[in-house]
Order: sequence, then structure tokens, then C-alpha cells
Amino acid sequence: MFTFEQYLGFLAFLTILTMGFWLMIFLVSILPYWIGGALYENWKLKREEKKKKELK
Repeated sequence: MFTFEQYLGFLAFLTILTMGFWLMIFLVSILPYWIGGALYENWKLKREEKKKKELK
């Protein structure tokens, strides 16, 4: 079957694979949402500044 060193290597492989999976999920789902929200907020602020300048 497996020796103890092979078992530890397999556990290390599963740990790294699992961390990579969750990092990929984070980068694919949360990060674009965060960047999109920041861009939208900046766009709203610039639009408000432009409206204030037009009123003056």
C-alpha cells in the first residue's frame, strides 16, 4: 500500500490542490465584483463632480 512518506506527500498534494481551488474561486468570482464596484463608485463620483461644475 502506501508508506508513511507517500501518505504525507499525498496529504501535502491534496492541501495544495484545495488551496489552489479556493484561490481560483476567489479570483474568478469575488475579485471582478470588487473591481467592478470600485469602478462604478469612481464613475458616480466623477459624474457628480461634473454635474456640480455645470451648475456653477
